Amino acid sequence: MPDYAMEQAALDGGAQWVAGVDEVGRGPLAGPVTAAAVILDPTAIPPGLNDSKALTAARREALAAQIMATCDWSVAHVDPPEIDALNILRASHVAMCRALAGLRRTPCHVLIDGNMLPRDLTLPAQAIVKGDARCLSIAAASIIAKVLRDRIMVDLAQQHPGYGWDVNAGYPTPAHKRALLDLGITPHHRRSFKPVHNILCKAETVTL
Repeated sequence: MPDYAMEQAALDGGAQWVAGVDEVGRGPLAGPVTAAAVILDPTAIPPGLNDSKALTAARREALAAQIMATCDWSVAHVDPPEIDALNILRASHVAMCRALAGLRRTPCHVLIDGNMLPRDLTLPAQAIVKGDARCLSIAAASIIAKVLRDRIMVDLAQQHPGYGWDVNAGYPTPAHKRALLDLGITPHHRRSFKPVHNILCKAETVTL
């Protein structure tokens, strides 16, 4: 289970505000990549925080509500056209920086899930591999990012039925890839991703 040790070390070192950052949605063929930043109140940490992938959907929703009610938090999305223009790694880092910029307080120290810091990040920070399973602030960010991105995909699924986004969240499941062939590409698909790109290339070849 994640703990508060890394945040406490930063606080003990003089930091006043410590933010955890995580993203969700690097792998899907459709929808945004979403990042969240969270500054926990050490006196009101919701019990049961964990990596969002280790929680049920109902538990994530309940914890997200608690995090939003007790913490300084922010979320940012980068949509498919910008993902295609930047590449997914860069887009996820842009989302992280935007999420941090949306916090009410400017963090003194940032804990980021992964093995790389965004190149545009100007705040003191450290990258933490598997941070969502080790660090409570990052776990909280993973929950917020997952819950809010899933809500977007449920809404998009109603606008574009047949792709199963309310179930697969835009990930390349067999059903989603079949729907791409049967129903075509929507404005919410990432055109630079191989399964989508290949369909576009075939369509261009047929047209030519």
